[in-house]
Amino acid sequence: MQAQLTAASLDEETARAEVYGLLAALLYAAPTSDLYDRLRVAVTEAPAAGALLESPWGELIAVAREQSLADTRREYDALFGGVGKPEVYLFGSHYLSGFLNEKPLAALRTDLADLGLARDGDMSETEDHAAYLCEVMRYLIAGDDVEVANLTRQRAFFTRHVQPWFFMMCEAVMLHPKARFYRTLCGFTQAFINVETQGFDMLD
Repeated sequence: MQAQLTAASLDEETARAEVYGLLAALLYAAPTSDLYDRLRVAVTEAPAAGALLESPWGELIAVAREQSLADTRREYDALFGGVGKPEVYLFGSHYLSGFLNEKPLAALRTDLADLGLARDGDMSETEDHAAYLCEVMRYLIAGDDVEVANLTRQRAFFTRHVQPWFFMMCEAVMLHPKARFYRTLCGFTQAFINVETQGFDMLD
């Protein structure tokens, strides 16, 4: 994890893919002990002074160092788990239509099929889960098939399926009284989405 913000040897595309991979892991489930240990030793200083993600990344690492893994796992379950309706939804359809399994999910599945992608049978959540979308973005950045993994596909997918609702999801988490680690994760996510938006806008 420390590599995505500090190692000059990594190019920007690799760094972006790593951030999406980290977000996918932390949004899909409570962190594993290995992931949490790596977060706690992550370097927080960016290679260039004033880097846009340095401050929110540092805040996330600080909370990881202060808060126990057990408490963070309980926080994840309190916010996103439990039986029945969760405290905070991580599904795009909820934010885009007000309901689960609605038209936004159908549109997403059409676009995924066009990309040659399908949900893993082991995944219990629908494709509009935030973690799944982050994993798709990671693939579109780091995948070997240049017909699919390219900036044009990235921008189209991001603009249609990530940008319209990730900020709303993050706000819902950040306003929740039980959120601490995930409040800072969502602050970092919002900053990252801002950087992504600006980058894609520069392609015009």
